[in-house]
Amino acid sequence: MRRAISHAKNGEWPISKAVDGVTLDYEARHRRRYRLRTHEGEDILLDLAEAVAMADGDGLRLEDNSWLTVKAGQEDLIEITTDNPQHLARVAWHLGNRHLAAAINASRILIRPDHVIESMVVGLDARIRHVTESFQPEHGAYHEHRNTPLSSAS
Repeated sequence: MRRAISHAKNGEWPISKAVDGVTLDYEARHRRRYRLRTHEGEDILLDLAEAVAMADGDGLRLEDNSWLTVKAGQEDLIEITTDNPQHLARVAWHLGNRHLAAAINASRILIRPDHVIESMVVGLDARIRHVTESFQPEHGAYHEHRNTPLSSAS
């Protein structure tokens, strides 16, 4: 089985050397060692020195110096909206206080399903809606910053 031995951020790897790709949900994009199945059906061993937080468009270098493209897979999520930005900021504070992974932009927040948190959000007079899309939450405060603006969860 071939091994993926290093990771590079989107824009920092030679996309022209991509020979295949993998679609991974949020959990699978946060691994060090894991068995991957490529779009072409090949099994690859992810074998990194340390766990990394992969994002859509990142690359995984194989032992032969070819690359795999990482695609963020679709998953079931909860979309949170409110009537104004101040209310949404208040809800975001409550989610952050519980250390939840969240993708945040000016008009909505995406979280993973959790009936207790959903009940809390509704209790804060916010709206929830079940959606299916890729999930790329904000990095924690102690994570290496990428010098990019807040996520543009679409």
